[in-house]
Amino acid sequence: MRLASLQTITPETRLAQPLFDEKGLVLLAKGVPLSDALIKRLLGLGITSVFIEDRRTEDVVVEDVISPQTRQEALQLVYTTLQSVMSAGKHPRHFQQDVSGRSIRRLFDTILQEMRGKPDALLNLSSIYTNDGFLYHHSVNVSLISLAIGMEYGLTEKQLLDLGVGTLLHDIGKLRLPQEILNKPGKLTNEEYELVKQHSMIGYEMLRQQDDISSLSAHVALQHHERVDGTGYPRGLSGEEMHIFGKITAVADVYEALTANRVYRSGHLPHHALELLLGGCGGHFDGKIVELFLKAVAIYPTGLTVKLNTGETGVIVRQNPNHPQRPVVRVLKDAQGRNATPFEINLLEHLTVLITSCES
Repeated sequence: MRLASLQTITPETRLAQPLFDEKGLVLLAKGVPLSDALIKRLLGLGITSVFIEDRRTEDVVVEDVISPQTRQEALQLVYTTLQSVMSAGKHPRHFQQDVSGRSIRRLFDTILQEMRGKPDALLNLSSIYTNDGFLYHHSVNVSLISLAIGMEYGLTEKQLLDLGVGTLLHDIGKLRLPQEILNKPGKLTNEEYELVKQHSMIGYEMLRQQDDISSLSAHVALQHHERVDGTGYPRGLSGEEMHIFGKITAVADVYEALTANRVYRSGHLPHHALELLLGGCGGHFDGKIVELFLKAVAIYPTGLTVKLNTGETGVIVRQNPNHPQRPVVRVLKDAQGRNATPFEINLLEHLTVLITSCES
C-alpha cells in the first residue's frame, strides 16, 4: 500500500486503510473503490490523501504502534469527552459519567500495552482527517507522540498514564473560544491572539476540577505552550520551571500541528517541520526531548509518496533507525513521470539524494 494524493489517483482505486471521521466512526471502509463522486466528496471534507492498494507496493505494510481499533476507540472517547464539555454549559463542574478520567485511563492502559508490544516500531503519523475532525485527531496524535517520547525518556507507568490523559485533553480549553478565531485563515490581531492564549489556563481550570483527573494531567493543558527560554504562555516559565510533561507536549503539539493539513493552509513538509524543531532546541524546546522525538517518530512515514531531487517519484518502504530523514525509498516513476521498473534506494547510503516534496 502507499499514501497518495487524491488529485493523482485514478477512479476505482481501492482504499488500503479505513478512514475515520471526527467521531471515530468509519467514514469509508478498507477495500472501497474510490469513484469520482467519492473523491470529490473527500476533497470537500478537507481530506487530500489516502492509503491505496498498489501492486507495486503490495508488500509494504504500514503498521502503526497501536491498532486501528484502538485508534478508533481513542477518537470516539476524545470526541465524546469534548462534546460533553460543550453541552455542559459555560462552567462544567464534572464530565459526564461515561467519559470520566477513569475511562480515559483504561484506554491508555490498552495503548501502552500495544506500544510496549512493538518496542522497535517507530510511530507512523500520516494524518488523514476531515476539516471538522482536526481537534480530535490532533489530540490523539499528540498523545501518541508524547507517549512515545515519554517511553524513550523512561517515565514510569503511572507517569505515562498521567501524560496520556493530559495530552488527550490538552486543547480542551479551545472549546470555550470563538471557533471563527481558531480557524481564521489570516494572521490573528493582537486582541485575537491574546484571547487564544487563554485556552491553556481555561483548560487547566476545567481539568483540575475533575475528581478522577490528576493535577499533573491538568498541568499538561496549562504548560503545553510554555517554552524553555521563557517566551511561552501563560506564565512565561523557563528551564526547570517547566514540568517534563510540558516539555514533551510542547514538542509533540508543535510537530503535529505543523505537519497537518488545515482548511486554511497545507501542512509543512516533515523535514521542514523537523528543522523548525531542531532550530528551536535550547530556545523554544528542550534539546533532549527533540532528540528522543527523533528516536520515536518516523519523520517520513512508511507508505508516504515522495519526490526526490533526481526528479524521480517513489514510496517510503523502510525506516533507518536513528536517521529519520534518510529512509529507504522504492522508486516507481522516472524523472519524466513515466512508470519505471521499481528499485530501492537507501538514502542513508546515497547522501546526495534528497526528498524534496511529499504527496499530501
